[in-house]
Amino acid sequence: MTSRRWFHPSVSGVEAEKMLLERGFDGSFLARLSSSSPGAFTLSVRRGKEVTHIKIQNNGDFFDLYGGEKFATLSELVQYYMENGNQLKEKNGQIIELKQPLICAEPTTERWFHGNLSGKEAERLILERGKNGSFLVRESQSKPGDFVLSVRTDDKVTHVMIRWHENKYDVGGGQKFNTLCDLIEHYKRNPMVETCGTVVHLRQPFNATRITAAGIDARVEQLQRENGSHCYGKGGFWEEFESLQQQECRYTFSRREGQRNENRVKNRYKNILPFDHTRVKLKDVDSTHPGAEYINANYIRQPTESEQNDMNSSSENLAQQQGHQNNNSTTNNAITYASINQQPAKNCQSCQLLNKPCSQCSMKANESKHKRNDSLTSTRLQLQSQSQSKSSIGSGSSLLRDEKDLFKTYIATQGCLANTIQDFWNMIWQEDTRVIVMTTKEIERGKKKCEKYWPDPQQSKEWGSAKVTCLSETSTADYTLREFLLSWRGQDERKIFQYHFQVWPDHGVPSDPGCVLNFLQDVNARQEQLQLEGLTPGPICVHCSAGIGRTGTFIVIDMILDQIDREGLDCEIDIQRTIQMVRSQRSGMVQTEAQYKFVYFAVQHYIQTLFQRKRAEQQSLQVGREYTNIKSTSDSQLPLPRAVTDLNNPSSVYENIPKESRPPPTPPRKS
Repeated sequence: MTSRRWFHPSVSGVEAEKMLLERGFDGSFLARLSSSSPGAFTLSVRRGKEVTHIKIQNNGDFFDLYGGEKFATLSELVQYYMENGNQLKEKNGQIIELKQPLICAEPTTERWFHGNLSGKEAERLILERGKNGSFLVRESQSKPGDFVLSVRTDDKVTHVMIRWHENKYDVGGGQKFNTLCDLIEHYKRNPMVETCGTVVHLRQPFNATRITAAGIDARVEQLQRENGSHCYGKGGFWEEFESLQQQECRYTFSRREGQRNENRVKNRYKNILPFDHTRVKLKDVDSTHPGAEYINANYIRQPTESEQNDMNSSSENLAQQQGHQNNNSTTNNAITYASINQQPAKNCQSCQLLNKPCSQCSMKANESKHKRNDSLTSTRLQLQSQSQSKSSIGSGSSLLRDEKDLFKTYIATQGCLANTIQDFWNMIWQEDTRVIVMTTKEIERGKKKCEKYWPDPQQSKEWGSAKVTCLSETSTADYTLREFLLSWRGQDERKIFQYHFQVWPDHGVPSDPGCVLNFLQDVNARQEQLQLEGLTPGPICVHCSAGIGRTGTFIVIDMILDQIDREGLDCEIDIQRTIQMVRSQRSGMVQTEAQYKFVYFAVQHYIQTLFQRKRAEQQSLQVGREYTNIKSTSDSQLPLPRAVTDLNNPSSVYENIPKESRPPPTPPRKS
């Protein structure tokens, strides 16, 4: 769900100009209540060193710019002019671009606040997953600046308007409160009564899991606090993970192929089977042999924004896409990457903090691909793998294909059995995979977790039609890197890189997220380097033993870091929802509460590193030294980032710039 925090309900024209000139850049914008026309709104846009104010009419039926396109909601109007940059013009024809919203702080950090959630979606969530008395607060879709309290009463949902008026909150003009929290606490103790006589009890909050990336510290602290305040830790992380487990029970996707008699011997664990709609199908096999095309592996990818709007149908969309994919031969080389030398200017705070263009800036520069710059260590993957192009094969829309190209595709699979090694290498060849991530030891706690599917260094070995030569084996403190040459049916050899992560403990998760982040960085850097060499590498193949726990943890972390790199620290991330999406493609991904927590801690560590990196850049600029990229450090060495509100404080962001050098704000145009 897209955030609508570009709306600043209590900002005047003068204050809007001051904020945009001090915190924004060319193309930054915000929406606010009109100071001259009650009920109307104003769009304030920074253009160079000035701010333009555009009236937005609200006649009770629609929103428009006094004669322009008409929209049902303010959100739709703003989204339209953001996506159609040439449609908003001055009378002289000069284009006014809405590049990046200036973010307004949310009215509360309480988890019952869901932000820009529609009434229909609120009803679906509460009726499907809530209980009688479950409640949430969301932004009003029809009256920007106001809010709605949605409460489940028996088998229906009651929606109560919360008015924001004269810096106070009230319900129906009744008692006024300074904060949303005060209002909610009051009506918890003093239930409202509907006109029909139904008592509206606020019994338990229906908590949101979405957060702003830059605000992850506060969310992790809150979840940890809630974990500790409940008996047996039944709150916070546990509550979110338990809700995720309940959602898992709703999936009824077919696993028929894995249950066939001829395929059962190919499953390491008899009940961990691939979903049919996303499974990898082997093509270069004897089709007369039953089950020859079966392998316990699934494609995993991030749905496009349109697919994310209905997460319930995302897996069906994926099934259709994978159906197109499986009807095509191996790797399609027709879709290539954008030039890595093309890079928009780093204009906004998100761009500057990431040291790369955020998604809005890239889109405005007509970039169809996003160069991924060095954001955690020396580099993370700059361009997405060839598998992204594979995931868009068969799409009737080039625009949809470009959207899919923003996301990587992974293959999640189980650890090899002795009788599936040939199938594994067949899949690696078919998908043109060049990077394999192994996250388990061969033997753990005396049990075989994965068959050794590679030869010793300087040795070669054949498994059916696959011939594998191990060129080298080098180790770091955390992982072993092996370089293979793979040939299938005597064809020209391909170089394959296996990253074998070896410090995941037998029980639990690694104590330091930094080692996992640096490992992921090295994996992605290799994929990028292959592309720079002119190759089009296929999906990164990730496996542990069952192919769901550690495999899912690595994939989900990488997906969320990709999102932050694309969209900046003002983007909204939802770890629970991302895992739910991944689980719709392979069952059980991110298997334990400890792994669920670890995803949070890894993402938090990554964001803290971005803040640390930015501070180091600023300090280096002061003394005229060139900045050197920072590696992820251990938790004990990493200073915590400033709060987001501190970053938004001009005296903090611009502490080294004399105040008198800033352009003074000009009086706002009449609005």
